Amino acid sequence: MEPLNHKSFERVVSQKALQMGNSFPCQICVVGFLCGVCLTSLFMAALTSFGSFQFSPILFSTMSMASNSSGNSTFPNDINKVTRSDCQFKLKETERLEDSKSSREQNNDERVSLLYSAWSAVLNEPTSGGKEHLQKHGISGSSLPHAPHLENCKVKTQLYDYFDKRKGNEVFPPWTTWKGSLQTFPVAAINEQMQNLRHDAVSEGAYPPWIAGSDEENYPLTRKVQRDIWIHQHPLNCSSPDVKFLVTDWERLPGFGIGAQIAGMCGLLGIAINEGRVLVTNYYNRAEHGGCKGSSRSSWSCYFFPETSLECRRRAFELMKSEDAWSKGIVTTKENYTTKHIWAGPTPRKWGLQWNYLQPTTDINGTLLASHRKMDIRWWRAQAVRYLMRFPTEYTCNLMNEARHASFGKLAAEMVLQSLAGDWPKESSGRARSNDIDEYVWSNHKPWVPRPLLCMHVRMGDKACEMKVVGFEEYMQLADRTRRHFPHLNNIWLSTEMQDVIDKTREYSHWNFYYTKVRRQAKINMSMAAYEASLGRETSTNYPLVNFLMAADSDFYVGALGSSWSFLIDGMRNTGGKVMAGFLSVNKDRFW
Repeated sequence: MEPLNHKSFERVVSQKALQMGNSFPCQICVVGFLCGVCLTSLFMAALTSFGSFQFSPILFSTMSMASNSSGNSTFPNDINKVTRSDCQFKLKETERLEDSKSSREQNNDERVSLLYSAWSAVLNEPTSGGKEHLQKHGISGSSLPHAPHLENCKVKTQLYDYFDKRKGNEVFPPWTTWKGSLQTFPVAAINEQMQNLRHDAVSEGAYPPWIAGSDEENYPLTRKVQRDIWIHQHPLNCSSPDVKFLVTDWERLPGFGIGAQIAGMCGLLGIAINEGRVLVTNYYNRAEHGGCKGSSRSSWSCYFFPETSLECRRRAFELMKSEDAWSKGIVTTKENYTTKHIWAGPTPRKWGLQWNYLQPTTDINGTLLASHRKMDIRWWRAQAVRYLMRFPTEYTCNLMNEARHASFGKLAAEMVLQSLAGDWPKESSGRARSNDIDEYVWSNHKPWVPRPLLCMHVRMGDKACEMKVVGFEEYMQLADRTRRHFPHLNNIWLSTEMQDVIDKTREYSHWNFYYTKVRRQAKINMSMAAYEASLGRETSTNYPLVNFLMAADSDFYVGALGSSWSFLIDGMRNTGGKVMAGFLSVNKDRFW
């Protein structure tokens, strides 16, 4: 009974369903439902494709072409095919661009290395001009670009020699208000009136050309003092009975560094001026090495122009053989004066008390140092060291060229290659012919270095027995203080004897550090004398002097006034137009 009733029920439902299916409204509903399902599927597929391809217009056109070209392909499968092909295309294109970029960078690096090595060959072979190296790499001398960081040392030294001698019967050397090589411009053949004006300027005694900057940018009376020292050290007639001499060797006691030697000689120059004597320096132990040739060996004149004329030197050494000259006090030596007199004797006062007007531009612990007990010595040593180092020799000029090339040469090569129009050396129109403005005007510009440049002299080691020694971190804090005011400052020339300091520069990746490539102390308790002995006489003298001159010319300076070396660098800067750059010191002199 139950199965029969079930079958009857199914027939009734089937008949009702058939009747409903045959009705027009029902058919419309079914069709609408199916269409809705289809549209929803298409819309969801489209949204999925948009999300995958980020609405790329290229994808849209590619998808349309795929769906139109194949009626039996499913839409999702087409999307997957297009996605794979598009990604592969983009990947290959990216790889091609990266390979092209890598190739260009490699080519540029090779050109930089080639130019750097060409300059190196010319620098290391000054007599041949590196011809063999240039020919080997297919570079003609005329196509080699000018090296902006290097000086023509031979020409520069000839110019210095021109400025360090009188011409004819003139009282002063040919110093005029025309700067550098411009003074040698042959104006006489062009304008006789101009020649007369130049003669008048020389006769009246223009200021010496080794002082840079205005009077406000140097210690008080620097220009006049430098002129007067030169006149004092270069009498018109060295054989006159009125001319007296102080002849002395440079200090060579064990433990005396270069700074102490120079400071001692500054004291002796002061004594010579106070007593009306011409200072004549003799044996300089640090110049006793193979780099100093001929008469400059064992002499200060290996590194800088001599303190007096050759005539006065000859006359002084001649008088030293005369007992009469000794008995009359015409000649004296260092041994005639006590150590106290040399190091702390009366400062020359013929120019007045100029140290009372020193500009307070030295910062110690965030405060400007307005006065101290040794202001007279600070002023005088600055004047004395400026005079003694007024003109570097050709040997020193070459040392500076080598140091700049080692540190800045590749940067200079990149800069020069970016400025060239062609693909050097393949495309080169040759070096432009030198014009008057190159020879007489632009040649007076200093060699290129990355500026602004901050120099930092970090003194540690055995100096702890003489001054307060601080860590490298405190020096860097002062560098960061400078940078906060000058945010474009990124470069530091670092002078230090400690390898640990060099290693710590890696912690300051936001700075560019440059330094001489010499072996440094690994032990903090090693004496400076032992360290210098391990380097040898030539290296232990050359690299500190390079650091000294780099510091004197840098835009900013951070050091330790408790160090004689920093003290002298500060003096050199304050007589070289750098007063208003200031000086940040981690400590003060122990005698202040």
